[in-house]
Amino acid sequence: MRIAKILLAGAAAATMVGFLAAPAAAAPTDDTTATFEVLAGTLDITAPATADLGDGAPGGTITGQLGVVTVDDSRGAADASWEATVTATVFQTGGGTAPETVLPSEIDYWSGPETATTGDGTFTEGQAAAGDAEPLDTVTPVIAFTHTGGTGGNTAAWNPTLVVNVPLDSIAGVYTGTVTHSVA
Repeated sequence: MRIAKILLAGAAAATMVGFLAAPAAAAPTDDTTATFEVLAGTLDITAPATADLGDGAPGGTITGQLGVVTVDDSRGAADASWEATVTATVFQTGGGTAPETVLPSEIDYWSGPETATTGDGTFTEGQAAAGDAEPLDTVTPVIAFTHTGGTGGNTAAWNPTLVVNVPLDSIAGVYTGTVTHSVA
């Protein structure tokens, strides 16, 4: 009986060792579901919130830069063309009477050359040199910068100059108006 117990205990131990030593069954493949999101690109323009153009006398000119204006095109389009334009409001001081007003047509806009670009296609300034400056308007936009052709994303930046032709009858004061850049 003792031999039978030893054999039985030995057989049980051998079975346990074989059971513990056997490799685990593994799946031959396993899947992972992955996701990503493609966002719609945009065409945006940014310009400085404020600009001080300086000072000058009636009948003279005041010349100053607005600060860097940037177009950022992330639309990823097959034709990445766009046109940036600019308009202005009337500039006024005090009560806004005629001698307290400078019309947009008395302010010339000069885009100047680009300060930076990325992407392909052709970037063209609206007014390459100071002599090309154009008078602003409240309704009819002046072309500030264009991009033609190219594909995918692109950016362009420039630092436009305003030349205020101060009317002879202007009175002293701080004149305020709005210059609006748009892109489409």
